[in-house]
Amino acid sequence: MSIDHIFIFTDINGKGADELVNFGLTEGSNRVHVGQGTANRKFYFDNFFLEILWVHDVNEITSDKTKSMGLWQRAAYKTNYFSPFGLCIVNTENSETIFKNAFKYQPDYFPQGMEIDIIKNEDQSDLPWTFRLPFKGENKHDNEPKTHKNDISVLTNAIFEYKSVSDKTFLENFKHQNQIQFIESSRHWLNLIFDNGKQGKKQEFEKLKLTIEY
Repeated sequence: MSIDHIFIFTDINGKGADELVNFGLTEGSNRVHVGQGTANRKFYFDNFFLEILWVHDVNEITSDKTKSMGLWQRAAYKTNYFSPFGLCIVNTENSETIFKNAFKYQPDYFPQGMEIDIIKNEDQSDLPWTFRLPFKGENKHDNEPKTHKNDISVLTNAIFEYKSVSDKTFLENFKHQNQIQFIESSRHWLNLIFDNGKQGKKQEFEKLKLTIEY
C-alpha cells in the first residue's frame, strides 16, 4: 500500500500551515469541503501531499449526515484526545483487504456514487482516521507546485506515533509495509521522512505534532 495524502487537524484556521511555508515548502491549492464542514491548505510532493485541515462550519461537520463518519471526533482532538491525523491510502487492489468492511461516505462535493471508504478507528482513537478515495490509482496532481526551497521531493516514510491500542488488528495490515509505519510512544505524533533523509536535517512543528526529516 502507498499513501495518497495525510491530513493533520488544527484548530487555528489553518494558520499552522504558515510554519510550513516559512520552512521552505511551496503551498498548493486549497478548498472548502462543501457539506462536510472542513477547509484545507495543501503541500504537494512527488508522491503524496500533506493537508492541513480545520473546521470551517461546525453545523456541517456535526450534521446527521456527516457526524456518522467520525471526522468531528478528530477535529475535537484537544478535548477528547483522539489522534488528529488522517491517513489516505491509494485506491488499488492492494488496499482491498483493509477496506473490506469500511464505512461508506458520500460527500456532497463528489458525484453521486463516488463514495469514500473509511476506517473510523473510533475504538482505537490513538490510530489515524484511515480512508481511501473512490478514484483508482495514483493522482499525479500535475497542476500543483512540487518544487520547494529546501529541495524536499519524495516521501520515503510516514511514521505514526500512538500511545496505546487494545486491538492490533488494524496495525497488522501494515506489518510488512515500508512506507507506512506505526510505533508505540507517549504521544500522538507524525514523522515524515523525505528522500531517505539525504540532507541530514530535521525540523519539528510542535503545533502540528509533526517532525520532518530530509
